[in-house]
Amino acid sequence: MSQQPTTPPIPLAAGFDVPSEAQWRALVDKVLKGGDFTKRLVSHTADDIEIAPLYTRAHAVPSISVQRATRGWRIAQLRTETSPEALATAIAEDIEGGVEAVTIRLVAPGQTGLAADHASLDAALAAAPLERIRLSLQPGAHAIEAARSLTTIAAKRGSLGSVAALGIDPLGALARTGELVLLKPDGTGFAAALPWLPSMGTTLLADARPYHEAGASEAQEIAALAATLVAYLRCCEAEGLAPGDALPRIGLAMAVDADLFPGMAKLRAVRQVVARIAQACGASEAASRMPLAVTTSERMMARRDPWVNLLRVTTACAAAAIGGADEIAVLPHTWAIGPPDAFARRIARNTGLVLREEAGLGRIADPAGGAWYVEELSSRLAEKAWGIFQAWERAGGMQAALAGGLVQDQIAAVAETRAKDISTRRIELTGVSSYPRLGDDGVNVEPWPAASATASPIAARPHVARRLVARRLAEPFEALRDAADRLPARPAVFLANLGTHSEYSARAMWITNLLAAGGIGVIASDALTNSADAGRAFAESGATIACLCASDEVYGELGEAAAMALKGAGAARVYLAGRAGAQEVALKAAGVDGFWFTGQDAIALLNQLQRDIGLVAP
Repeated sequence: MSQQPTTPPIPLAAGFDVPSEAQWRALVDKVLKGGDFTKRLVSHTADDIEIAPLYTRAHAVPSISVQRATRGWRIAQLRTETSPEALATAIAEDIEGGVEAVTIRLVAPGQTGLAADHASLDAALAAAPLERIRLSLQPGAHAIEAARSLTTIAAKRGSLGSVAALGIDPLGALARTGELVLLKPDGTGFAAALPWLPSMGTTLLADARPYHEAGASEAQEIAALAATLVAYLRCCEAEGLAPGDALPRIGLAMAVDADLFPGMAKLRAVRQVVARIAQACGASEAASRMPLAVTTSERMMARRDPWVNLLRVTTACAAAAIGGADEIAVLPHTWAIGPPDAFARRIARNTGLVLREEAGLGRIADPAGGAWYVEELSSRLAEKAWGIFQAWERAGGMQAALAGGLVQDQIAAVAETRAKDISTRRIELTGVSSYPRLGDDGVNVEPWPAASATASPIAARPHVARRLVARRLAEPFEALRDAADRLPARPAVFLANLGTHSEYSARAMWITNLLAAGGIGVIASDALTNSADAGRAFAESGATIACLCASDEVYGELGEAAAMALKGAGAARVYLAGRAGAQEVALKAAGVDGFWFTGQDAIALLNQLQRDIGLVAP
């Protein structure tokens, strides 16, 4: 065999000058034509961390090492069946379809699921090949009862102990329900959980998901996980268990939404913060053995046009994979509506499988390593989260911060800001507030049963904190859609399109999407060139409310006359798409009742419009 000649690699940019950041900035300023660089191109996260439009070597920070315990990540499913027989069938389907980890949600205050007793769990797991999967529980307030049941099953089966996670998380239960289980008001009393620490894969769980679903920012989620972890370490140490022995028995859990880069940076930052805590405890090596389980976000899911949820969960799963999750559960696309059927579950598990096996994300040890943007964002998030964590520690730790309302108040402030951005459509929800689909979306799912109010078997369950309320981002718009759908016929607004197609089409399309977000259709006119035609077309439409759509120039020519013609033809309200500017006084005098434009509170606007139409009481 002849030896192939070797030549040095040719750099991709060979022969080209290396541009400087100053040269790039000069070209950007030329395009902006005097526009403010910061306002136009620099954005901020929910934690007010600045996101620049360009990152270079000048932004490089020490790399955050992210190494999974296994090659790729485990494909997981969250099971919520209430019947042992149905759960057994679902687990068998999941395993056959490639699932490697199953989490069983148990019935408890604030959540539906399987009964926590031994008989129910034993029946559900009787035929499951537990040696092939990692089994986890979401027991809520019923953690000890569930632990007893599972350890009894483990003793009988002989193959469960090394792969099971009990999910005991009293601080998570406190955040969700406001009720204290296992822990005493002073933070002690953790001994009840300790018998299971040596016998299971992981017994305790530091879970940031309750805070995410209530609207927390990325840094707040990391801080909540860190403060919970430290609280559990203190409890274990008080019972004689050293941090080096306790840390591997504590699992970590996060939720990731469809914001790709903050999602992957959040998981990398979690690893950094946990490593810092372990180092402070003198147990650095143990941090690498703490599994990180990720669930795609519930708060990002929408009931309307749920097919868009497929895009959301795919992006979230990719973010979790690149961020270094050990286990990822993709929620089915119909999750916000009701219990998923076999098709929805299959698509969910295949999402992870395709990303891992076909897209190859599982074959790369650290896909984001060395990326200047991701590395800097991860570092900034870790720094921000550490500051929040320290503030909660100064308040007495996570339990005291929850009891005093500090955590709830800070999360509520972030959630309120995000809600305003969604309401003004600064943050767009595809299929909900932007490009909503009116009519049947082809999905028919039974609704979720009511969450359980079943009392915990633990006698002392004092209510010591304000509970965090999980809210999906789409709920305000969905409430508007529900109100519209209760009518026998869909309400509609008449669009008086003035001028040529190019002069009215952009605003007519914008108004059509805006109204559809509130469940309201449109009756669009042809191109109208005089006020008499506008009045006649409105009268023939059968609508009661009209909206003028045109360019500013056409408004100057036809706006006043068209508004008077529409009012003369019986319009109860006449609106105008766009800002009136200098014409506002004259247009209002001609009969225009209001102006619809970008940046308005769409929720308030659509609520008022529904009152004008008569959908809801004034």
